[in-house]
Amino acid sequence: MLEQYCASLAGYKRLPTREVKIGNLSIGNGNPIRIQTMTTTDTMDVAATVAQTIRCIEAGAELVRITAPSKKEAEQLQLIKDELRARGYDTPLVADIHFTPNAAEIAARIVEKVRVNPGNYIDKKKFDFIEYTDAEYAAEVDRIRERFTPLVRICREHGTAMRIGTNHGSLSDRIMSRYGDTPIGMVESAMEFLRIARSEDYHQIVLSMKSSNPQVMVQAYRLLVRQMMEEFGECYPLHLGVTEAGDGEDGRIKSAIGIGTLLEDGIGDTIRVSLTEDPEFEIPVCKDIVARYPMGAVGYAPQLPAALPYSPFEYKRRETVPVGNIGGHQVPVVVADMSKESSLTPGSLKPIGYDYDAASDKWKISDGAADYIYTGGTVPAFGLPGTLQVITDQSTPGSALHLMSVDSFMAASGINGQVFVGIHLSSGFVADAPLLARIKECPAAVLVISADGMKPVRSFITLLMLAGVTNPVILRAYPEGDTPDKHLIKLATDCGGLLLDGMGDGVMLSNTGALHNVKVSGRTYLEVKNNEQFLNNTAFSILQATRTRISKTEYISCPSCGRTLFDLQETTAKIRAATHHLKGVKIAIMGCIVNGPGEMADADFGYVGSGPGKITLYKGKEVVKRNVPSDIAVQELIGLLKENDAWVDMAAV
Repeated sequence: MLEQYCASLAGYKRLPTREVKIGNLSIGNGNPIRIQTMTTTDTMDVAATVAQTIRCIEAGAELVRITAPSKKEAEQLQLIKDELRARGYDTPLVADIHFTPNAAEIAARIVEKVRVNPGNYIDKKKFDFIEYTDAEYAAEVDRIRERFTPLVRICREHGTAMRIGTNHGSLSDRIMSRYGDTPIGMVESAMEFLRIARSEDYHQIVLSMKSSNPQVMVQAYRLLVRQMMEEFGECYPLHLGVTEAGDGEDGRIKSAIGIGTLLEDGIGDTIRVSLTEDPEFEIPVCKDIVARYPMGAVGYAPQLPAALPYSPFEYKRRETVPVGNIGGHQVPVVVADMSKESSLTPGSLKPIGYDYDAASDKWKISDGAADYIYTGGTVPAFGLPGTLQVITDQSTPGSALHLMSVDSFMAASGINGQVFVGIHLSSGFVADAPLLARIKECPAAVLVISADGMKPVRSFITLLMLAGVTNPVILRAYPEGDTPDKHLIKLATDCGGLLLDGMGDGVMLSNTGALHNVKVSGRTYLEVKNNEQFLNNTAFSILQATRTRISKTEYISCPSCGRTLFDLQETTAKIRAATHHLKGVKIAIMGCIVNGPGEMADADFGYVGSGPGKITLYKGKEVVKRNVPSDIAVQELIGLLKENDAWVDMAAV
């Protein structure tokens, strides 16, 4: 089995893939990483869909997907396409198909690409577990071949491309029965359809492995690359996306972790950032992500062995010996960089989760409170809350915890107690045997590692693992650019990709410049008011998105489309306002039944549109209440949370 799932584990190099033509657009084979989005209008409303498609194109979308859940919407695509072409827009259109093969066969004759979901295109998902014999399983695959082949032949005849788009939450009962709710099940679901297409000598195919969990998503894409290389000796282009990512900072962070981790390895030929916002707001985020690739020369990137000391296809945290509350089996810590603060006061700590009440001389500590502060050369002159520790520079008197340079660490004759060693992996850095030996003989040293990018840090931590070094590692990351989006993308990619591979016992985020809030269509789409609060929230959001430390409510929210049966953005805001204090609870907010019980499979509770003005509430995968009027549905959701002991009164938090 191949462990190398990308063209280069050390430096940046695009994974070679087949070239696929989608209208006038080429994807794969070294072509630029393409940007796409999906409309949220009713497909039957031609004027609204055309207008929104134009806004997306003018924002920078190179492909636009439009939902076609039935034959009537599929037929409507001709009117939409004709109007766009009449106005001079030749951007390829993609029909989004879920349950209806007949709709796909109509759309394939009209638009440049169709997207099918192998989990529900022919197979069913009723959450039934069925024991299949090998013969019965093979018979089901033959049934899929019989029903899927006509679409393949239509696409081949009309020059239409296809995306085989697997979703983690909508794996069929058949796949679930044999492979479970796993990344390898996602891969096999797509490969069944791909094998059928190849048997018909049809190759205009793009694949995707989407999940609302970046960890599952990244593992699935890596496994898919490995499977295609082993089975075919080649790879088809890959469409990257984290499905139901949500909105605001969390949606951007979750998307950047999933998409950025793969792009760092050269995997990915087209991307979509699925936000619960208007589709044109997705495009600037996509542009910021894609602008980073291809990247320039990597400063520190030794060639790694083919036999890695960890598996890139499953999560296992790197084994470390704990130093205080860092490492071992403890959750990753957050270090707030407050070294730019000239004069620290109790009020300085409020943005990082510590609110001081002078009247009672007590601290209120939030779930998102930093564990350490790095102050540079300053020792706070006031009493700190007991959960917070201070790190200063080595030369600062009056402090127990110091951050040392590598040179000072190597020259020190004796080190007693916990110490932090800052290691920046620049082009001139050498991880030689004396350094590794020195780290290994100082078990109380916590390494604070930074670099220009994720891969140099991963390479260095891999060397630590190969050398048997078990010291904890704090990931220090510096953003780039001058907007919140660019900061989030860089920080989430650099730290998130490492955490997904089990590397990292803490996060420390630092920046050096002011942030400029950006407006799109007259609206500020991501606003930052306090820099320290922004970095602290980002650190906790990265840990939450990688499932390594849970500190708040998680929302799995679809990006809306023409099937959506209520105002998704407004409803998401209402639910978030009412439930944001429920630490660790996962709530799915889905616009329609297509993205309902399947796509929210990872959620504890679900709020799903089931008809105009009607909501169905779920506990896990089980329907609890059907056809709840939307004007009372949020209160009914709160009642469901209370019935299941998932509710905490706001005053008690």
